[in-house]
Amino acid sequence: MKLREYVPDSDFDAVRSWINGRREHALWCADRVGYPLTREGFDRLLEDEAARFGNKAFIALSGEGDAVGFLCVSVNNNEAMLKFVLVDPYRRGQGIGREMLTLAVGQAFDDMGAGIVRLCVFSANTAARRCYERAGFTVSGTEAGAFSFDGEQWDRCRMFIEKEKVKNWQR
Repeated sequence: MKLREYVPDSDFDAVRSWINGRREHALWCADRVGYPLTREGFDRLLEDEAARFGNKAFIALSGEGDAVGFLCVSVNNNEAMLKFVLVDPYRRGQGIGREMLTLAVGQAFDDMGAGIVRLCVFSANTAARRCYERAGFTVSGTEAGAFSFDGEQWDRCRMFIEKEKVKNWQR
């Protein structure tokens, strides 16, 4: 697997196809962009995130060159933030998410100078949280009732991984 920069013209259709329903969309982006996902809305979101936080969007490619995941990374001083992590639903449960996270964390640590990488995940997104934990992330706090969806209240879990605490860090 490798990460490369997201190219809207060739990658958007894959990303859009990975979102199967309004709930999954809300779990992925906290409704930061409208549902159903449109190219224009997604482009605006990515442009805004890049301008405000320096986000860089990436596609994860399988060994065969197929797009299998998406995420954004930003670094501010010594801290990186992962956002909008998404894996092709037909590839979930195969370790792709963990491998993609390992590559992104490695890039943040080794190429972007981060000493810590953070992310947030809704408590209702148990599969994603389990994936993050398997990739080495630890919960640092929880914001109760941070998001409402269809009568549900979702807690937001903040997670992190520190370079100095990852034994023998290697990408």
